[in-house]
Amino acid sequence: MAKEMTSESNLTPRISLEQWRCLIAVVEQGGYAQAAERLHKSQSSVSYAVQKLESVLDIKAFAIEGRRAVLTTAGEMLYRRAKLLLEDAAGLELAARKASAGWESEIAIAVEVLFPTWLLLDCLNQFGAESPQTRIELYETVIGGGPEALQQGRVDLAITPHIPKGFNGEPLPRPARVIPVAHPEHPLHQLGRELTLRDLRQHRHLVVRDSGSQRTSRTTTVEVVQRWTVTNMATSIGAACRGYGFAWLPEEKIRTELDEGSLKPLPLRGGSERAVPMYLIFADRESPGPGASRLAEIIRSRLEDSCRTT
Repeated sequence: MAKEMTSESNLTPRISLEQWRCLIAVVEQGGYAQAAERLHKSQSSVSYAVQKLESVLDIKAFAIEGRRAVLTTAGEMLYRRAKLLLEDAAGLELAARKASAGWESEIAIAVEVLFPTWLLLDCLNQFGAESPQTRIELYETVIGGGPEALQQGRVDLAITPHIPKGFNGEPLPRPARVIPVAHPEHPLHQLGRELTLRDLRQHRHLVVRDSGSQRTSRTTTVEVVQRWTVTNMATSIGAACRGYGFAWLPEEKIRTELDEGSLKPLPLRGGSERAVPMYLIFADRESPGPGASRLAEIIRSRLEDSCRTT
């Protein structure tokens, strides 16, 4: 019995979250005075909290070099684990608030512009009928915008072709189909044969800009001399319809233009279609809110239905 009691007491944390918070602040702010200012505490209280932590654990987290407190090897380990501990604690509190409040008052979602707009709007409308008090904040993103919104904590879920580091993505059943197109009178269509990348390089490429702050060249599908980079998908479609260049565009978004004849697929050698897989990603996979979970369920269901009817 005595052994069991000892084991249980060893499981009881002897360091408070506030002490760990002080340790993290000293590391990240570069000293006790700066940490005290950030935490709105006195320098002596921050110093005492860290010293108490070191005493209880019988470990030295910092070594003094000149006027600076420098992490020891053991201190580096404590800092990394403390960061995770505070993140878990914050996540637990958020999950508790969601559970006590019922469905969320607001849900933020980032959706790649390649995703069918009509299908997304249908899903949001169905969700709105079930939870009319929940506001929707929609971010229409390109390439890196969705992953960045997840990493910055600005959205509850995202539909994106790229899974950011540290997240798990659920593949959606319907990839986006992207095809190269131009106006029927565009010079590329006048060649009367299959086109090569060399043919494309002689003409203006219309590209939609990556909406992430760390922009990459992934929106560029071919190296050309002439390029217009725009912010909005509708602008790219409008420019292509007026014969100002060629573009790779999601077929779902240009059905009307294709039917009316203002856009025509380019006969590109080796295949004129690209399938872009899409992933549904929760910001917090372990404890998503009930509203976000229901919205994701509606999106999955509508995609499965659309796959069966096409």
